[in-house]
Amino acid sequence: MAAAGWYHRDISQVVAEELLAKAGRDGSFLVRDSESVKGAYALCLLFQRHVYTYRILPDDEGLLSVQTIQGIQAKCFLTLPDLIGAYQHPNNGLVTPLLHPVHRPRPDEDSDGEDARRWGHTVPCPGAPPSSRTHIPQQLHQKLQEQVHSSPASDFMGFMAEYLTHHVPDLEALCHGHPQLRHLSTALATACRALHSEIDFTLVGLETLARVFDPPVSPRSPAREQGFPSSDSDLELLLNKISTVNHLLSSLEKKVLKSLQETVTRHNLALPSVAVPPVPAARPLAVQNFEVKVGKCQRAALTVDVQSGTVTITKRGSGSPEEVIPQDKILQLIKYQSVQSKVRLVCARENQKNLSRDFIFPSARKREAFCQLLQLMKIQHSNLDEPEIISVYVGTWNMGSTPPPRSLASWLTSRGLGHTQDETTACIPHDIYVIGTQGNSLGDREWVEFLCASLKTLMAIDYRVVALQCLWSIKIVVLVKPEHQRRISHVHTSSVKTGIANTLGNKGAVGVSFLFNGTSFGFVNCHLASGSEKTHRRNQNYSDIVHSLALGDKHLGGFDLTLRFSHLFWFGDLNYRLDMDVQDILTHIVKKEFQALLAVDQLSLEREKNKVFLRFSEGDISFPPTYRYERGTRDTYVWQKSKPTGMRINVPSWCDRILWKSHPETHVVCNSYGCTDDIVTSDHSPVFATFEVGVTSQFVPKEAPSSGPEALACIEWESIEVILKTTSRSKCYIEFHSYCLEEVQRSEQNTFQSWDIPGFLKLGWSSKHLPVLNPILPDLEYLGDQHLLLSIKGVESCESYGECCLALKSAIGTTAQQFETFLFHRGEETGSVRGWMRVRVPRGRRGTRERLYEWISFEEEDAEPAAEPAMCPKPPQRLRSRPRSLPEPATGYTNPAYFIFEGVP
Repeated sequence: MAAAGWYHRDISQVVAEELLAKAGRDGSFLVRDSESVKGAYALCLLFQRHVYTYRILPDDEGLLSVQTIQGIQAKCFLTLPDLIGAYQHPNNGLVTPLLHPVHRPRPDEDSDGEDARRWGHTVPCPGAPPSSRTHIPQQLHQKLQEQVHSSPASDFMGFMAEYLTHHVPDLEALCHGHPQLRHLSTALATACRALHSEIDFTLVGLETLARVFDPPVSPRSPAREQGFPSSDSDLELLLNKISTVNHLLSSLEKKVLKSLQETVTRHNLALPSVAVPPVPAARPLAVQNFEVKVGKCQRAALTVDVQSGTVTITKRGSGSPEEVIPQDKILQLIKYQSVQSKVRLVCARENQKNLSRDFIFPSARKREAFCQLLQLMKIQHSNLDEPEIISVYVGTWNMGSTPPPRSLASWLTSRGLGHTQDETTACIPHDIYVIGTQGNSLGDREWVEFLCASLKTLMAIDYRVVALQCLWSIKIVVLVKPEHQRRISHVHTSSVKTGIANTLGNKGAVGVSFLFNGTSFGFVNCHLASGSEKTHRRNQNYSDIVHSLALGDKHLGGFDLTLRFSHLFWFGDLNYRLDMDVQDILTHIVKKEFQALLAVDQLSLEREKNKVFLRFSEGDISFPPTYRYERGTRDTYVWQKSKPTGMRINVPSWCDRILWKSHPETHVVCNSYGCTDDIVTSDHSPVFATFEVGVTSQFVPKEAPSSGPEALACIEWESIEVILKTTSRSKCYIEFHSYCLEEVQRSEQNTFQSWDIPGFLKLGWSSKHLPVLNPILPDLEYLGDQHLLLSIKGVESCESYGECCLALKSAIGTTAQQFETFLFHRGEETGSVRGWMRVRVPRGRRGTRERLYEWISFEEEDAEPAAEPAMCPKPPQRLRSRPRSLPEPATGYTNPAYFIFEGVP
C-alpha cells in the first residue's frame, strides 16, 4: 500500500489546525480520524486563514464520500486516495480545491530529538484495498528514504540493551540463594541469545535495504544525483522490502514480549520474606490527649474520646473543674489559615449564646490530628445510613524492579518526610487505598496478597480488592473496607502503552474508575518517558493517555478524561526533572531550600505553560526529591548512571507525584503529602497522599413528586458566550449532559459569531436558542450535588471544540448567577465560556441540611462566627479574578480577545 503523507491518524483538531496554520497556503489540507463517528475521517482544509472541516463517511458498502447537505448527491469513492485525488480539481463543492498536502512532521522535528512513533513510520492509506496498485507520486521518494533512515532498529536495540542490562541482573539477584529458581538464569540466557539472533537478522535486512537507497558511489555520480529508481516497479519492490522489514520487527516485538512475560510468569519471583511478620497491633484511638494554649498564656489539655463522643477541657494549675463537651454540642470548627496551629470551637449552651473557644496547638500537624479525630467522632455518631465523607489514601512507588522490604508500615501510614500524619492519627484506617507501582517485579497475586496482609497487620481489617490493572511492571490496586464493598459499582479498568511506538508497555498508564454510591472516582497510575531532555515526550505521553484511556461512563467518552469524574487522582513516576546543575541541586537539598528547586521543576513549569495537567491540584512539596537515591540508604543521591550509550546524568528530582482534579464545588482536602525515609530497596522513595472526600448517595425524596409544571425544578439560561481557540468558522451547538437529566439535551445553532482576532472564534447564544432543562428530581438537597457537562460541537463535523463542567449549587435561587470557566479537549485548553444561569426550585422542595464536612470552615483572619449555624449554608462567594491560565498582558500575548473576562461589570 502506498504511504499517505497527508493522513495523520488520530491527531486532535487543535494539532491539525496548528499544522495547517504553519503551512499557511490556501488549499493546504490533511486528513485525520473523525472524533465523532468511528471509522470516518475529517478532511481539514485551509482557505483565507480559516480551517474548514468536512466529514468523510463510509456507507454500508464501504464506499467513502464527503458529507453533504440534504438533497445534494454525494460522490462515492472506493479508496481515500481516490477521493482526495478527485477533490484536487476545482468546482467540486469544497471552499477551494485540495492543492497542498500537509505531511506528518518528521521525527527529528520533535523538540527532544526523539519520536517513538517512527516505529512503523509508513502509514498505509486508509480505505485502500491490499490488492490495489495505486500510482506512487514522485514526492513519495523522499518519504521512502525517510522511512529507511528512521528505522526503528536502533531504537529497539537501545531499548532491548537497556532492558536486558538492568532487568536480567535483578532477576538473577532474585534467584540467588533460592535453589528452586536457579534454572531461571539458564532460561534468561537462552531467551537473550534468541533475541540477539533476531535483532542481528533484522539489522542485516535493514542494512541491505539502506544500501539500495544509498549505493556507495561518489557524490557527483549520476546514481547519487538521481537518488532513487523512478519506475513504479522499482518503487513497489522497495515498498515490499520495507513491508518485510516491518513485519520482521513486529515479529521480533511479539517474541520479546512473549519471552520476557512467559519467563517472569513461569517463575514465582516473590521472595519468601514477602509474608509480613507480626507486629504490635495499632494503638486504639478511644482517647487522645493534646497539650494546648488557651488565650495568651493559659495551658490546658484537650482529651478526645472518639468512642464516647466527647471533648474534655482541663486547664492546668487553675483548679477549675473539667469541662466535658458532647459531640452534638459542637456546632462549628474553624481552622485559621493565618495561624496554622490555631483552631476555634463553637459550642452550643443551654438557653445561652453560643460559646467560642480558641486553642493554639504546638504545631500545625497536631492541630490537623485534633481536627481529624473530631471529624471521625462526628462520623461515628452521626447515625447516617450512608457516609457523606470518606478518606482516600493514594500511594505511588517506582520499586526499581526489586522486591519490597518486609514492612511497608511507614508508606501505608503516611509517615516520613513532608506533610505527614501525626502519630495519633497515622493508624486510623482509610476507607479506600489506591496503590500505584512502577518497576514492580512481583507477580500480580503475590503483590495484592502482600498489600492486604500489610494492611491487616496495621489496621486489623481485611480489605477487599476492588480492582487490579497491570501493564508489564506498572500496576494499580484499589482496596476498600469491607463495609463499603456494596457501595462500589460500575468498575472499569484500562491501560495505555506509551513505550516505543506506543506499542511497548515499559512506559504507559493503568487506570481504574468506579462509583462510590453517587460519586464517581478515577485513578490513573503512569510511568512516563525518562531523561531530563524528554520534557516534550512526557507531555505527549500525558496527551496520549488522556486521549486513549477508556475509563468512566461510556456515554461520556467524548468528554475530556479529566472531566468525567467527580474526583480524578493522577499519580506515578511522571519523570519530570529539575533544570539545574546537579551540584547546585545538592546544595539546595542540604539546606532544605525546596522552593528554589520547585522554581526549576519541569512539571511545575509545564503546568504553568498549560502544557499538561490543566486545572489539576497538588499538595505543597516539603520533602526532598525522591529520585535518584543510592539503594540501601537515603543519605546519598547517585546522579551518574552508566548506560550502553555512555554515562548519563540523572539529577535529583521529584519524579514521583500525586495530583488531583475535582468537579467544582465538591469537597476534597489533602491531609498529607510526603515520602518515606526508611524504605531503601529502590532508587526511588515511596510517595503518599491522603484525602478527605465528600461523597453523595442515592437521594430519596421525603415526599412523592407532584404533578404539573410548577412542581418541576428548571435550569434556565439568559445567555452563553464562548471563545474558541480555532481558525474554523463553523456554526456550533451546545450539548448538555448530566446524571440529573433523563437524556442529553442540545441547543440550537449559535446566534452570534465573529472572528475579528485571527486564531479565535467568538460565539453567542441568547435565551431563546438555549433549552430549559428539567432535572428528574426537584429537591434542593439533591440539586446542590449535581453538575452539568457542556460540550461545544461544530454543526458540520459534530466534533467537540471543548468541554466544561458547571456546578448547579451556586446557581440555585430566583436570580440568574454568572458562571465562567475554561474549555478542555483531549487534555488541552481550547477556549473559555461564560454566561448567566439560574436553577429554580419549587416551594416545598427547598429544605436542606448541613453535611458532615460543612461544619469545618477556614478563616483568614480572626472573626466572630455566626450566632447560629445556617440551615441552608450559602456557598462561598466566588471572587472574580483573572483566571490563572490566562497570561498577563505584559507577556506580549497577541490575542487580547481571548481575555473574555476582562471588563465584566
